Amino acid sequence: MSISRRAWLVVLSGLGVNLSLGVLYSWGVFSAALIDDLNWTATQTQIPYMVASAIFAFTMVPAGRLQDKLGPRLVLLIASVMAGAGFIFSGFNLTVLGLSIFFGVVFGLSMGFGYASPTPAAVKWFHPDHRGIISGIVVSGFGLAPVYIAPLTSALVESVGLSSAFVILGIVFFITVFSLSFFIKNPPEGFERIKLKKKAKRFHPIAKEERNFKAMLRTPQFYLLWILFFFGTFAGLQIIGQMARIGLEQASIVNTFLLVVVYAIFNFIGRIVWGTISDYIGRTATLFSMFVIQAAVFFSFGALTSPLSLLIGKSLVGFTFGGMLSIFPAITADYYGMKNLGMNYGMMITAWGVGGILGPLFGGLARDITGGYSIAYLISAILSTLGVVISLLIRHPDVPRKKTVPVQ
Repeated sequence: MSISRRAWLVVLSGLGVNLSLGVLYSWGVFSAALIDDLNWTATQTQIPYMVASAIFAFTMVPAGRLQDKLGPRLVLLIASVMAGAGFIFSGFNLTVLGLSIFFGVVFGLSMGFGYASPTPAAVKWFHPDHRGIISGIVVSGFGLAPVYIAPLTSALVESVGLSSAFVILGIVFFITVFSLSFFIKNPPEGFERIKLKKKAKRFHPIAKEERNFKAMLRTPQFYLLWILFFFGTFAGLQIIGQMARIGLEQASIVNTFLLVVVYAIFNFIGRIVWGTISDYIGRTATLFSMFVIQAAVFFSFGALTSPLSLLIGKSLVGFTFGGMLSIFPAITADYYGMKNLGMNYGMMITAWGVGGILGPLFGGLARDITGGYSIAYLISAILSTLGVVISLLIRHPDVPRKKTVPVQ
């Protein structure tokens, strides 16, 4: 097999892993079933989701370190076992505590280990000018997964019940991730990275030195990026976790999984499109553009009461939110190098974990207390506006700021 084909096999296998583990964005279908069939409250349905989001993100730190030291295959094998166990045992423990442990903790660990491995491995095969698009392709699977998981879960719940649906999905996820793990590997030493035919124009330099996580934490850019990632995650996830109920209550969309599917398609498109755009206009300019769009949408979200308008609004949120998951691994590699990317991005994505805890919890509480979603929309809009401002302040750590010369 040629080097180019081997590289693309790694990319496509990583896409397949994320297609299997991207259940998180389909949680709206599960939460709707828990409310309708088991009489859970909106807040209760967000607890397993919140735990899974947090475990997923914080597991990226040790998983990324293992990926850097041992390579991606072993980490993915661990992920496959935990994916199957997490879902199968969830099917037999349909309580808040049971789902918090088996979906939240066990499957959350699976997502962390599974997500930490494919992207660093894939981008190492390609030239730095193409980090955005390669990251976008690999992580797009996580966003696209609800396109099939949402209707499949809905059909399984209707035909065999929620418990059996968890078990069946667990078996499928285990087999898929286990099989694909054998195709994902780091390139050999001394490998010349692949250049795509269309070379992107670089708008900022790549890292001049390989920084480990300790050196990364000594740069102010890390904290600005972390806050930016947190704001974007909080704003998006407090809405995503309740997507099905929002569609039903705000726009009378009966087939609620339609919202999840439409959102997932645009989340998938956004990851590839924004990743590609960032290769041409730069990462921070791309982040600025995404947060501008997201702020405008959230400020108007309460007025989207027809099915078509709500679908358009959800599509734009998915399009921009998905793009962030392409930009942040690419910008972490640009700023701090490739050698320690697994660990460094693991530290960066803890912002996603904190946002994953607070966003869904706040969204569920706001719905239970106020009976609606207007407060959640307003907070998302404000955080997105702050994201616009922060994106203008970030500079590459190897680019010195211009010093002002006093007038004589």
